[in-house]
Amino acid sequence: FNEKTGKNQTKLDVQGTQLTSDNLGIVKAGNTQLAGTTNFQNDSDLEAATKSLTGALTSLKSLSSTFGANLSVVQTRQDFTKDMANVLTTGADSLVNADLNQEAASLLALQTRQQLSQQALSLANQADQGVLRLLG
Repeated sequence: FNEKTGKNQTKLDVQGTQLTSDNLGIVKAGNTQLAGTTNFQNDSDLEAATKSLTGALTSLKSLSSTFGANLSVVQTRQDFTKDMANVLTTGADSLVNADLNQEAASLLALQTRQQLSQQALSLANQADQGVLRLLG
């Protein structure tokens, strides 16, 4: 989640899980000749099935909780990243998009100053030449 590489780097690994009745510990119904199956003919079979279903439900709730927490972290990071991108885009737009009216007024003021400076310099030169003519 950060830009650093190396030991200080934090990350979140989210991996899926393949769920089957076997890895959840659910006893299959069927022929009593096969090991690991039940036919629900007596109380012990029903209790074993209830126990395996309760265990599977607990496992599924735990897995669901883990996925929910990971989703929350990822969504929070996604929202942060979107907000940061919007802030950077707005800042870049502010730097690039100048106010044309303000820039035109500044340019006109600079041009006026330049013209006044040129006229003042011209008048100063004419005055110097007039003094030189009187003395010369």
